[in-house]
Amino acid sequence: MTHNRVLLVTGLLLLTACAPAPSVPVREAVTSSSPTSSSSSSVWIEALPSTLSIPYFSQMTLVGTGLTLERIITKNSVYVQHAIHYSSNGLEISGILNIPEGPGPFPLLIFNHGHISPSIYTRGRGLRREQDYLAREGFAVLHTDYRGHGESDPSPMVENKRYDGNLEYAMDSANAILAMRAAKIPRIDADRVGMLGHSLGGGVTLAVLTARPDLVFAAVLYAPVHADVWENFNRWRREREDDDRTEEISGTKESKPDFWRELSPQTYLSKIQGPILLFQGDKDKDVPKAWSDDLSLRLHSLDKDISYVEYAGEGHEFGPQWMDFMKKTAQFFHKSLSK
Repeated sequence: MTHNRVLLVTGLLLLTACAPAPSVPVREAVTSSSPTSSSSSSVWIEALPSTLSIPYFSQMTLVGTGLTLERIITKNSVYVQHAIHYSSNGLEISGILNIPEGPGPFPLLIFNHGHISPSIYTRGRGLRREQDYLAREGFAVLHTDYRGHGESDPSPMVENKRYDGNLEYAMDSANAILAMRAAKIPRIDADRVGMLGHSLGGGVTLAVLTARPDLVFAAVLYAPVHADVWENFNRWRREREDDDRTEEISGTKESKPDFWRELSPQTYLSKIQGPILLFQGDKDKDVPKAWSDDLSLRLHSLDKDISYVEYAGEGHEFGPQWMDFMKKTAQFFHKSLSK
């Protein structure tokens, strides 16, 4: 799969093929011309944020385009599942899109999956039960694979050997919304969008909610990682490669507190606009329940619209309470995304 350079001319997005993904530069030029003027100006389209921070992510140029329904993966009496791809700031991203049968328009949900090693990841893997359930509830469900996963282009961050606090995946999630809006699929309402994130995907969701709050009307956080990204790096850094350069470049929370503070959604929770439904099991061995407890308290202290559901005995992926989890999630999105 190739990725694209994006050229913006008189308000129209035109795509042209370019070099293979491993040689993607961090920045690609975009030239814009005013229809009333012969002058033109250039802005930068970045495959990666040149500054790793929530404030920078909030104002950097995002370009999500070229969403294509590649083929039908499966079809039943309720919905059709399509293999898709779209362009996210010049990188081709794969995923799946479940479109319910019927006239619509159906509200759009973006799914952000948790950590799965790219070496074993396959298109649409993660949250499969949730994809099916919510499509049957009348939602169009787009599950993004993220860069470096499935059939997507490789991640340029791999070469940097540096933790980015999930910002590059957040770019792909946000650009999935923009690409859906640009595609204008008649039976999908991409104006009022919900987002669901599990584990690492909860961190991706928090990055989008704090940096680009206008894109998402409501969000479900399912056993999310910590809103303070240092806590995530610190908990799992033992699993990182020996040549990881994060602390060499970015320091630690003690040596470079400003960097880690500005990279963390926790610092910018006040920016969140829509309602949040948070779920956590008390037997979760991957994400400590204390992390969701802390997030709930912080959001309540900011007078955010937050509901917190705690399940006794549940682990990182829900079992006995899964059906209750899904019923509450469907009710929440039906209420939050209705016009």
